[in-house]
This record gives sequence, C-alpha cells and structure tokens, in this order.
Amino acid sequence: MSSYASNVVPKECEGMRLDAYMASQGLYPTRSAAAKCIADGYCALNGKLPRKSASVCAGDVLEYETYEDPHAPELVAADIPLDIRYEDDYLLVISKQAGLVCHPAEGHYGDTLVNALIAHCGKENLCDVQGEQDRLGIVHRLDRDTSGLMLCAKTNEVGLALMEDIRLKDVDRHYLALVQGWIPLDTGIVDAPIARGGRDRLRMEVSDREDARPSITTFTVKRRFEPGKNDDGFTLIDCKLFTGRTHQIRVHMEYIKHPCVGDPVYGWKKKENLGLDRQFLHSYRLAFTHPITGERMEFEDTLPPDFQEVIDELEARE
Repeated sequence: MSSYASNVVPKECEGMRLDAYMASQGLYPTRSAAAKCIADGYCALNGKLPRKSASVCAGDVLEYETYEDPHAPELVAADIPLDIRYEDDYLLVISKQAGLVCHPAEGHYGDTLVNALIAHCGKENLCDVQGEQDRLGIVHRLDRDTSGLMLCAKTNEVGLALMEDIRLKDVDRHYLALVQGWIPLDTGIVDAPIARGGRDRLRMEVSDREDARPSITTFTVKRRFEPGKNDDGFTLIDCKLFTGRTHQIRVHMEYIKHPCVGDPVYGWKKKENLGLDRQFLHSYRLAFTHPITGERMEFEDTLPPDFQEVIDELEARE
C-alpha cells in the first residue's frame, strides 16, 4: 500500500532542483527515481504539482509518495544485542557496534539497528516521522563500520524535536578519529560542500555541483604520534559535526589530505592501516536537551577494543 510523507526544505538547500533535493535528502534512492516520482504526479510542492525542472526554496513543503523497494521483504524483529546507555518512555541512547547497518537496504533487510529496535521496543513504540517504515526510531545515522553513541526516538513528538535540534545545531556530536600524518594546526574547520560521487555513486566527495550540500566539520587535535619506520605519523582528533552528511568526516579528512586510518573507501596508504579493517572513527560524546523534561543530557563512550589496541601500540613505540 502506498503512503505519503511530508518534508520541509531547509535554508541550506535553497535553489536546488527538486529531483536533486529529493535524492540528496534520502527521500528517493537516486535522482532519476525522484524525477520519475515527479513526472508521474506522485509529489506536490506547496500543494501544487511541480514541473520536472522545479527548484525548491527554504520553507517549501514537499508532499511525496514514499519510495518502496519492490524487492524488499517485510520488516521484522531481530534478536541483535543493543548496548543501551540510557532509555525512558521517549528515547534511547545506544552505543552502536561496528558492522551494524542502521536501517534496511539492499543486502541488509533483517540484520540492522532498526530490526533490533523493533525487537526491543515493538514497531508501535518507535517514531516513524521520516515516513518510511524501514527507518523506525532513527533520528540520525552512523556508517556501518563507525561505532559509538546514537540517539533513537520512540515517539513522533520526540523524533521531530530531536531532528529539529540537530538541524539547529543544538545537539552536540563529537567523534574521535585517528588520521594519517601530522596535522600541524591544533584546531581547524573544514567548510566544504559534499555531494554523491559523479562516477562512483557509493562514494561521497567535496564538490561545487548544484546538488552539493553545505557541510561543516571542526576538529581539535588531542594527540600526535611520532612517525615510524613505515609511516608519517598519526594524529588523534576530536571532530564535531555542524552538519550531518553521509560519510562527512571521512570525506573531509580525505579532502585535507589526512584520511582516517583503516578507511577502506577514502583511505590512501594501506600500509598505514595499523591492522584495522575499518575506519578509525568513533562517536564518543553526545549531548542534547531532552524534548520532554528539558534536562540537558550528556554521554561519553570509551573506545572499542580494536581502537584502544591501536592507541596502545602507538603509545608503546614512543
């Protein structure tokens, strides 16, 4: 059965083509799929059927038929352990393990965080404000092999409030990243728009294309490790997100020529992976205001064993 959802265009997406906007927001998997939705009359912009070439303005209200993968099986519960750091009637804070995909997609329909949340909470007790059943409870995402703290919402009221707080930069999200080489500055900011790769659609890239979205990451150096016999040294940094684009920190670190250690997509020198088979990126600090109680809540997570082992080895060689 078809269902419809609504979306309000944020200021930073002003002027984008409608099909590009729908794809960039994840409302449709590709720009061509979004264009077909528009052409077939299954979306409305401010209550009117838009032209195929329509552009969006900040505050525009988009109503659209949600995308359904015709090959996707029914969403089911899965007995996947959750490392829950906080839970009440409205939300959860979890520490996601590496290797866990956030929501169902091709190749992962029954082994995702959403499947685990359904088993723990029940479908009826998870927010669905994104208009897609396969994103129940999801407020923001982490890449499959990025570990650490995540927010999940149980009610639509709380889900909407948290998403708005993220948009307004009222949710603090900090990551620890170990990157290749020495970063000379103690602090820095990477302000570079990100778009899906032109040749490889699985990669993201810094771009000046029309569909590129504003993306800002700040970083603070926590420690530098001396060069070894087979490397140019490493830098441990605290990264703070001011936007939340797919692969944002990984793309920005590659852009400034200091890719995350172990990154299989954006990394350069495989010999400097330090034995890791995933990017050294961990969501270790999370702070937000509880939408119901008004309490400011702060959480901090320790490094997982594989990352701590790398740090211990680097410390031992100095």
